[in-house]
Amino acid sequence: MRRFPKAGGWTYREMEDNLAAALSACAGLSEMRKVHARMVALALSQSNFLATKLVLACAAAAEMAYAEVIFSQVAEPNTFLFNAMIRAYSHNAGHADALALYKAMLLRRVAADRFTHPFVLKACGALALPALGTQVHAHTCKFGLDSAPVVENSLLEMYARSRGDHLLSDARKVFDKMAQRDAVAWNTLISAHARRGQMGEASLLFEEMPEKTVISWTALISGHASAGGHAAALEVFHRMQRSGAKPDHVTLVSVLPACARLGALEMGRWIHAFADRNSLLGETQVCNALVEMYSKCGSLREARQMFDRMPRRDVVSWSAMIGGLAHHGRAAEAVELFEAMRVSSVEPNGVTLLGVLSACAHAGLTDKGMEIFASMARPGVEHYGCVVDLLGRAGHVRRARQMIEEMPVPADAAIWGSLLGACRTHGDAETAAVAAERLLELEPEDAGNCVLLSNVYAAAGSWEGVSRLRKEIRSRNMRKTPGCSSIEVGNLVKEFVAGRAWGPDFSEISAVLELLASQLGGEEEDPAAIGNHG
Repeated sequence: MRRFPKAGGWTYREMEDNLAAALSACAGLSEMRKVHARMVALALSQSNFLATKLVLACAAAAEMAYAEVIFSQVAEPNTFLFNAMIRAYSHNAGHADALALYKAMLLRRVAADRFTHPFVLKACGALALPALGTQVHAHTCKFGLDSAPVVENSLLEMYARSRGDHLLSDARKVFDKMAQRDAVAWNTLISAHARRGQMGEASLLFEEMPEKTVISWTALISGHASAGGHAAALEVFHRMQRSGAKPDHVTLVSVLPACARLGALEMGRWIHAFADRNSLLGETQVCNALVEMYSKCGSLREARQMFDRMPRRDVVSWSAMIGGLAHHGRAAEAVELFEAMRVSSVEPNGVTLLGVLSACAHAGLTDKGMEIFASMARPGVEHYGCVVDLLGRAGHVRRARQMIEEMPVPADAAIWGSLLGACRTHGDAETAAVAAERLLELEPEDAGNCVLLSNVYAAAGSWEGVSRLRKEIRSRNMRKTPGCSSIEVGNLVKEFVAGRAWGPDFSEISAVLELLASQLGGEEEDPAAIGNHG
């Protein structure tokens, strides 16, 4: 450590500067304590300048208890020291302490400046206290600080991250009043609309933005994907490529789920190659998204290759691979991988357990599935659903019904639907009637449930029940949810929905289907049963 100043022969300013330099060179708490001890020996413990430096050094080392000691020993802390302590709390997740200190600052009539309020507003946002944030906004106006760019961006961020459309409206008011809007301001508002699924507003802002950044493109892609607009997400990604903007790892993680949902395997492979060329495969999130994309697109070989080559695997990695194997009927491999995970240092979570329970259900591994379920501390409703499916597939319909009745939370439509499906397979008309009754309460407009029950009655020879259900469907004007499929051609995804005849290629597609049906010797496909939407 550098030589400390001694009393005599040094001016006050020289001693402060020397000790400040020593603080900057400190490697840990023990060295900071030595500098602090020298401050006390030289009667500099009341120096706001040195106390501020010491608090910031403590904050960087996450030594908040010591920072509090330093702050408490200064009799007259000034604005800079208050700011340093509030900032220290903010950076170390002490948001409630930051707000309490700001209140103390006001009570002591210490003047706040443009560096005070950003951290106070961050604390309001982190604690979901928009009403308090509005009061702080009033303070910035009172002190004439509301037009400072750093304060404006903090206000915008606080309102934008708060729940409630009225608060987003307040964010827009702040945005509209800004004399100069930087990329941070535009991205904050675009992201706020995108998180709420308001993609029309997000897209309008995006188009108005003078200079789009990677964050802007990523926010729009992520927003479309989260709102179910997977084709729109891919289109924005294509636009991003044409614009010359270079995607980062967050962009890839945002667009890969859209590829997975649409089955856009070739686009997913291109993204994989792009990630490899740009050294992004070291990012665990990117690798996880690729594993999930390959699994959902049906390429388990590539998914497993990606999984095996990952430099680091977290619980998401294991869950994605186990879930992919389970979804494609590779139950034995899924259970084997789950056992390998158990002996690793990664603890399975609810998603992992859901995947392996699903695998057990599809493979008929009833005992193994029940063993895994029994090991769970707090199973969720979706885990109960898997166990009901597991028991139902194995023919234990009454046991599955008992499981539903003993659940700590009400069963949802998916669980009752699973039980109804099992009843149809194993011919349990009595339990089927109970399941259908519950389903009609939860999904009164879905005709599919009545159709399932009708099939159970038909298999049992109860034609009176079949007739009654058909009348029920007609009287309620029920409709069955149309089937949907998609195909990727030339990096464009075409979606086909039953009952729709949209698109210029409909006639040609119908003709090919009729030809294929005749060649297969089966019944001709009704052209009105499919449609092109996309």
